[in-house]
Amino acid sequence: MPGVIRLQTEIPGPKSRRLLARRAQAVPRGVPAVTPIAVIHAEGALITDADGNRLIDFAGGIGVVNTGHRHPSVVAAVREQLDRYAHVCFPVSTYEPYVELAERLNQITPGDHPKRTFLLNSGAEAIENAVKVARHYTGRAAVVCFEHAFHGRTNLAMALTSKVMPYKKGFGPFAPEVYRIPYPYCYRCAARQRSSGSGGRCCMASRESLDQIFASLVDPDSVAAVVMELELGEGGFVPAPREYVEALAEFTRQHGILFIADEIQSGFGRTGKVFACEHFNLVPDIIVTAKSLAGGLPLAAVTGRAEVLESAQVGGLGGTYGGNPLACAAALAVLDAMEKEDLPRLAAGLGERVRSRFCQMATKFSCIGDVRGLGAMIGMELVTDRETKIPDKALTARVLAAALERGLILLSSGTYSNVIRVLAPLTTPAEVVDEGLSVLERALEAAVS
Repeated sequence: MPGVIRLQTEIPGPKSRRLLARRAQAVPRGVPAVTPIAVIHAEGALITDADGNRLIDFAGGIGVVNTGHRHPSVVAAVREQLDRYAHVCFPVSTYEPYVELAERLNQITPGDHPKRTFLLNSGAEAIENAVKVARHYTGRAAVVCFEHAFHGRTNLAMALTSKVMPYKKGFGPFAPEVYRIPYPYCYRCAARQRSSGSGGRCCMASRESLDQIFASLVDPDSVAAVVMELELGEGGFVPAPREYVEALAEFTRQHGILFIADEIQSGFGRTGKVFACEHFNLVPDIIVTAKSLAGGLPLAAVTGRAEVLESAQVGGLGGTYGGNPLACAAALAVLDAMEKEDLPRLAAGLGERVRSRFCQMATKFSCIGDVRGLGAMIGMELVTDRETKIPDKALTARVLAAALERGLILLSSGTYSNVIRVLAPLTTPAEVVDEGLSVLERALEAAVS
């Protein structure tokens, strides 16, 4: 059966190459171009480039279009809002889309306590504001984050981000009072390998372990917040063990530390739940969302306990573009679509489909060291050898290039850039998912040969 991929030229084609040449003369090289194509149209899970090539998109704008490119209800909502007004600035004049979206987020995020939400432009901006509020509420300065974490590219967000190259190299000095602790990355945990192989309880999931970590790092009673991705995004699609999250949450409660859950990439159905927190029975003090919140428009949110977010003085929060009316209208349509189409259920089915194929591939390719993830947030880690687990960054790059040549857009992730991740829209039809996975398997064959 013919598939949806249509290749009219080589990738990149001549028109894409011409735009890339113009880009090189106008845009600094520090802004990456992961795929060398010029996009002219996107619909659902498909992207068409300037040369007429149609590709399957397993990148999803880096997890931004869980509802798919140009979801009809999102497009209609933005057009309708544009007919009324595009911008008035919420700190100047109140408008209903912002208020309604805050109400919806207060309702659907974990916990039945009173909440408040304010809106911003990007995940990094939301992380900065979540930390700012936590410091103000607690009167404490220190913030704890994790190895392998990614929280953005602004100064404080870079301080919280773990990976040096390309995100931090040469951009210091960074914000002070940021302390990093180990992430429970079980596949690469030396203690786990020595004690129980690939099974067993997380060796870091205990009060004693956390006490030892903090003893030589920072006084927990001086810590305002712990910032955690419950499944690492850029860090390699590593879900935390439930028992570790439970131990950490109890530790933070005992020390009056706020738990900030970074759900920027994991939120809005991606993990098979509306939020990854739900897999852990976790009610964070603050939850940070962005990416798929507005279906492709720039929008982020900080949602948290009312007493925490109300602590900031008037004028201490906000921004000119935060909660732009067009983005709010899009977000409300996204939340409607998520409910009507049951995106978490679609994500669970998509994830099982991807996981099954990845596991089948692992029986064929010894370079696949691990397959992991929650819901449709699935990744495979490539290694030179399964015993040594040496990350194979070069092979990963070859696989991505071979996939693109065959019409599939993929992204890598991980501190060692050796994890292939899938961020296909949750609305992607099963036959399109299967076609993309078959392309990936052929790309693996080509890359290892």
